[in-house]
Amino acid sequence: MKRELPVWRSLMYVPVNVDKYVDKAHTRGADVIQLDLEDSVPPAEKEKARTLVEAAAKKVRRAGADVVVRINRPLQLTVRDLEHSICPDVDGIAVTKVDSASHLRLIDELVTTLEEKRGMRVGHTSFIAMVETADAFFRMYEIMHATERTVACCVGGEDFALECNMQPTGQALFYPKQHMIIAANAAGILPLGFMDSVANFGDWDNFRKMVRKSRDFGFMGAGCIHPGQVTIVNEEYTPAAAEVEYAQKVIALNKEAAASGRASFSLDGKMIDIPIIVRAEKLLKRAAAIKAREAKARAVLG
Repeated sequence: MKRELPVWRSLMYVPVNVDKYVDKAHTRGADVIQLDLEDSVPPAEKEKARTLVEAAAKKVRRAGADVVVRINRPLQLTVRDLEHSICPDVDGIAVTKVDSASHLRLIDELVTTLEEKRGMRVGHTSFIAMVETADAFFRMYEIMHATERTVACCVGGEDFALECNMQPTGQALFYPKQHMIIAANAAGILPLGFMDSVANFGDWDNFRKMVRKSRDFGFMGAGCIHPGQVTIVNEEYTPAAAEVEYAQKVIALNKEAAASGRASFSLDGKMIDIPIIVRAEKLLKRAAAIKAREAKARAVLG
């Protein structure tokens, strides 16, 4: 059985070796600070960068954010990154370029050993499975069912597009991302991302429209590469007040219909039956989880 899924609407990337970004990260309002050891850290800095993770994790979670570390491949770098990243203040690992279910289970084994060695609860550390190769695309289902640590997944658009000789546009990546959303739901985990490139953030109105479209397709959270994206992502991946009100009406009317022996009814000229009722229940559950998360963050800040 999968663990309870976290509320991870916005996951803001922060290069762990840049002090000014680490120092301000907790002020950005992100659900997750994603300390990066991979693409934003040059090769010459990687050895030093991984030694900064534990202290940085404690610092960036001051406002109640969870902390995820994005690690490197090949395996030689993966092992070194994990040795410095498995600690109580790191909630998860973003496993890059996942090849297969066996690859993810190997990482699980390494993490379990490190948790035991450090006196941590086995299973403390969650995984985000990042599918970034053409070969892994055809094994998405198996990858996402590989370990109970996995709570989320995404398609690494830039790397995936590069390997497939395509441009990293929404149109080119539409099929792999939609396939990932379906595979994620089959596994009961969070699909993360956008329907278009995360790099396009200069026009905030268009960015908001793109995020809203992404939610309609089933994404439940996304990585943010600029602090300005965080507020928009949090807002758009949160059920709106009107949606919550409508869902509450659906649930109330369903109780009345059930008392009369009916499984369907009409609301605002639309037929309401079981799939719409279940959708309303899921929306209210998510809204409540987001509200609880935000209350917890306010409590941390005092």
